[in-house]
Amino acid sequence: MDIWRGQVEEVLAGLGTGGEGLGAAEAVRRLATFGRNCVAARPRQLLALRFAREFTHFFAIVLWIAAALALIADRFNPGQGMGALAAAIVGVIFVNGCFSFWQEYRAERAVEALAALLPQRALAFRDGRLDAVLAQELVPGDVIMLEAGDNVPADCRVIEGRGLRVNAATVTGESRPVGRVAEAVEAAGAADARNLVLAGTSVVAGHARAVVFATGMHTEFGRIAHLSQHTEERPSPLALEIARLSRLVALAATALGAVFFFVGRALGVPFWDSALFAIAIIVANVPEGLLPTVTLSLAMATQRMARRNALVRHLPAVEALGATTVICTDKTGTLTENRMRVVSLMAGGSAWMPRPERVEEANEAGATPALAGLLAVAAGCHGLRLDPDAEGGYAGDPMEVALVECAAAWGVRESGTRVAELPFETGRNRMSVAAADGCAVWLLCKGAPEVVVPRCVLQRAPDGGTVAVDEDAIRGALDAMARRGLRVIAFARRQLDAGEAVADDGAERELILEGLAGIEDPPRADVREAVARCREAGIRVIMVTGDYPATAVAIGREIGLTGDAPRVLRGEDVARMNAAQLALALESPQVICARVTAEHKLRVVQALQQRGEVVAVTGDGVNDAPALRAADIGIAMGRSGTDVAKEAADMVLLDDHFATIVSAIEEGRAVFENLRKFLTYILTSNIPELVPCLVFVLLRVPLPLTVIQILAVDLGTDMLPALALGAEPPSPGLMKRPPRPRSARLVDGALIARAYFFLGVLESAASLAMFFGVLAAGGWVRGEALGRLDPLYLEATTACLATIVVMQVANLFLCRDARLPAWPPRLAANPLLLWGLGFELALIAAIVYLPAGNAIFGAAPLDAETWLRMLPLALAMVALEEARKAWLRRRARRQPQHAVRAG
Repeated sequence: MDIWRGQVEEVLAGLGTGGEGLGAAEAVRRLATFGRNCVAARPRQLLALRFAREFTHFFAIVLWIAAALALIADRFNPGQGMGALAAAIVGVIFVNGCFSFWQEYRAERAVEALAALLPQRALAFRDGRLDAVLAQELVPGDVIMLEAGDNVPADCRVIEGRGLRVNAATVTGESRPVGRVAEAVEAAGAADARNLVLAGTSVVAGHARAVVFATGMHTEFGRIAHLSQHTEERPSPLALEIARLSRLVALAATALGAVFFFVGRALGVPFWDSALFAIAIIVANVPEGLLPTVTLSLAMATQRMARRNALVRHLPAVEALGATTVICTDKTGTLTENRMRVVSLMAGGSAWMPRPERVEEANEAGATPALAGLLAVAAGCHGLRLDPDAEGGYAGDPMEVALVECAAAWGVRESGTRVAELPFETGRNRMSVAAADGCAVWLLCKGAPEVVVPRCVLQRAPDGGTVAVDEDAIRGALDAMARRGLRVIAFARRQLDAGEAVADDGAERELILEGLAGIEDPPRADVREAVARCREAGIRVIMVTGDYPATAVAIGREIGLTGDAPRVLRGEDVARMNAAQLALALESPQVICARVTAEHKLRVVQALQQRGEVVAVTGDGVNDAPALRAADIGIAMGRSGTDVAKEAADMVLLDDHFATIVSAIEEGRAVFENLRKFLTYILTSNIPELVPCLVFVLLRVPLPLTVIQILAVDLGTDMLPALALGAEPPSPGLMKRPPRPRSARLVDGALIARAYFFLGVLESAASLAMFFGVLAAGGWVRGEALGRLDPLYLEATTACLATIVVMQVANLFLCRDARLPAWPPRLAANPLLLWGLGFELALIAAIVYLPAGNAIFGAAPLDAETWLRMLPLALAMVALEEARKAWLRRRARRQPQHAVRAG
């Protein structure tokens, strides 16, 4: 028998379970039998293939070509060390490939470990008790509870439901939410059965109890997933930028080598010398450490963000955060504490304290007759579930918990039996419950005042009777509460006629308004400071909330988000405007969007993106998923967020705190800045590696720096310090700069000018000065030939190499910030710098003073006087660069902040 055709009792019996679920021991036994409830992961590429891929990217191919040319040169012109050079280049490719593979592997495992901090859970009955269990441990026969915002964790048959509606688009393709019932139905298949909820779908509204009948790959979703596991993922913007940069640099290096090979030949340089020259230029211009540095920088940023309660679900999202220009944030739980407390009640035309000291005193004062209707609705109209472990005995929406607790403080508790429910939905902004109390059935309704009050024909009088609705008095009370920053809820009810069904909105008519409640949700303690940091960083913050406009304005004013008169866009305003009008309205420096639906929120995000903004959006409900997906950065709440919101987001806030978003943006900015620091440092050394080759060809002097020595710098002394720059924490002034433009490149004109034409030129001048200084001190004159193993030549070329390393040591501190001074060095902020410096100095010492280093790199020992002559040259570069930074800072102070865009 198909499971959807059976009655509830038959289904439970067939699955060997009951309405209270399985025992824990039976669940363990079934888990061993049926396996874990998870879709088989997409097959990963074999590690061996992924390892091999590290040796076939653009940079590696260029180096393979260089190694091949060196081998050919050694074959036709032996004795020039070209064979050793080819072996060295191959060694560079291997070391770099291994390191890059290891970094990528570690980063992948780190992201998986962070994701494990936030596993999907389900509420299941085990041993008759409702507990949160891992969704992957569900088994056929488990009875689970489903609520609005939950992802359905397995294929289930509904056995009890109230207003249940699900979004089944992921399985059936049906875009509109569909209702679900518990009764047996006739259907052609599982996808069409109205009493089944399938894995991969999500609950839009209502509540249900359901029994699991299929898990893992046996679900409908599992079968679909099996068909789609070979779909390729789209590369991120950062990956595209790195690929573009890699191709550009590799092609430029190859083209430059070829050009100067022919230039050398045209100037009469011997063929093999020209070939050596071309190989040197190619090797000098390839930043071999770029790819592992990108991965390292992103991975370390994700780990720092996790320590600051921001869980990154997609690694490239880290860098994208740094470009954020606008944050569209929820109010409740993000800007506020989400600790609801009723602080004001209005019933019968009078204001009441929410919590009397003694109920008897309230009765004597005549409060109970006036408040009876309001408290009855507050106690009975909710979607909470009983939870003995929760404070107050209920778990669910904090606002509903606060209302139930308020009613309990007056001695009023839920009574009667629920017979129907119209759940809260975006767009309706209200919920209703039909409860049978004795011979009467009451419809209890609560929601936003602007949707509840128009459905009321009477309102409660002080003596418990009814009078005509006084709209002016209601509006005055509503505005007074909203100006205090309170969230206002209206309560109404009516007695249903005998046999009247509650099936749709038509039942919510001719109501009696029982009163209003003002609920306080205080702003988080440090959210004002976080908003101020955003403003200082050039990031606009727009509150997008479903709350009453005056309440949103009051909270915005309290946290420093707006002044007294911000531009307020209601949901109806957003719906009425066309795209151009909405974009213009959002240009206002202070904007609050209130009473918005999911569709309105999505339109706001799209309008901002059309204006060129990089938009981060927060959300916690199932209705926030479209905006989270459409945003450049979707940010879900980890505590209060629904499964649907978390799945749609790029990042999850483990503490639901707005200030955490600001910290995450700071880390995102640091990633982009660190990559630019790395590139500045690496590209700077390309010039003192390239210029000696030009001098060799154009001036017909001994080659100041050999190819093997270039490799010693690129993959030896420079590698670890450059990686340390990729792991720099955010610099102190990073959040005082405007966001970088969307069009900003990792390598732009300013970086090229600084690295190639300023720092690189200074290093080239210093290294050549030392080279020719040593030659002159040894009695060399221009035109005199020097053998490759001549002691004077070995000492001179070693001095050139050592000078580049010394200059790069100074450059390491200069590159830590393009604007701020290098002093004080702040070494404690990045211990990797010390390791990098130690390795760099140890390696150059080994090259200069160890016999093996001399033999491999064509070097010779240097005396102390030679080292001392390098220091003034390094200090001169530091002084000139610090002067340039000081000039930039003075210029930035003279210009308006918006005119200085951070690159």
